Amino acid sequence: MRSLGLKDDKIMGMKVVIGADHGGYQVKEAVKGWLVDSGVDVKDVGADNYVEEDDFVDYAEQVAREVDGDKEVRGIVFCRNGVGVSIVANRFEGVRCALGFDVEQVRKARTDDDVNCLAIAADYSSEKVIKEMVEVFMKTEFSGEERFVRRLVKLGKLRS
Repeated sequence: MRSLGLKDDKIMGMKVVIGADHGGYQVKEAVKGWLVDSGVDVKDVGADNYVEEDDFVDYAEQVAREVDGDKEVRGIVFCRNGVGVSIVANRFEGVRCALGFDVEQVRKARTDDDVNCLAIAADYSSEKVIKEMVEVFMKTEFSGEERFVRRLVKLGKLRS
């Protein structure tokens, strides 16, 4: 797949933090290489190698801590089905993590819900589709429409 072509976009300054357990390790490594080759600033919080006994909670927590409250950081978390890592990430007040399953769904998650963390199910999408979802996640901005802002404000109050 082609590079992201972000070198001239305002996203170039954005930091992306990624993490995966053993179930998402291979896909994380492929996506990381692709992002780095595209000029994106990537921080990989692990796993650093394949360890079958590791726990998704540890890596998703580290990604979420980096994303929490920092508008300049986006996170991507990988595991076999994407659900566990999304649950962990959403425990942090400043994180809105969506489980990506389709390019258009990820686009709407960014424009409508201003998600700042993307959970990837390594076992249920091809590497090509995963890269397409990540590209949309990186390039798409929040629409800022009044109805979506209003909903985000209400969400913020639920966490108080």
